[in-house]
Amino acid sequence: MEVKASLKHLRMSPQKIRLVLDLVRGLSTVDALNQLKFINKKAAEPVAKLISSAVANAENNFNLDKNNLRIKEIRADEGATLKRWMPKAHGRATTIRKRATHISVTLEEIVASGKGKKKEVVLEKPVKLEDLTKEAEKTTKTAKTAKVNKKINPEKENTKKVAAPDKTKMFRRKAG
Repeated sequence: MEVKASLKHLRMSPQKIRLVLDLVRGLSTVDALNQLKFINKKAAEPVAKLISSAVANAENNFNLDKNNLRIKEIRADEGATLKRWMPKAHGRATTIRKRATHISVTLEEIVASGKGKKKEVVLEKPVKLEDLTKEAEKTTKTAKTAKVNKKINPEKENTKKVAAPDKTKMFRRKAG
């Protein structure tokens, strides 16, 4: 089972990020996150966030154990480069390239657990406003009949109490 996560348009040079990626490639996710805590590089923080995001994807979407995951593939590709100018001596200008990076990570299971299906999300049937108004009218009718029954038979206090909505015609508007 493979789980993927990606980080796009990180404003850091791919060359600097690859130094960090080479240290965690092939490690288990727990070891990689521990390793990234103690690396003295700025690129360690976004890489750690990306790996923890991939672990969260595996846990929530596929019911996988985070201790049973390892980094199969992690790479830093070049993103868009912002080109800026800096004035120099004798009226010249030199270019400054502000590089961006796309990082992608793929996790795999160390020992196959057999959980290969993604969780299915069960969506409820959408509620229509017409149905809500009909239900509100029904509850008000039952509340009115309960009041009438109480007036007629005061001995029956064990009848069900139905809470009537405040406004029964809250979806109707006057024309004009």
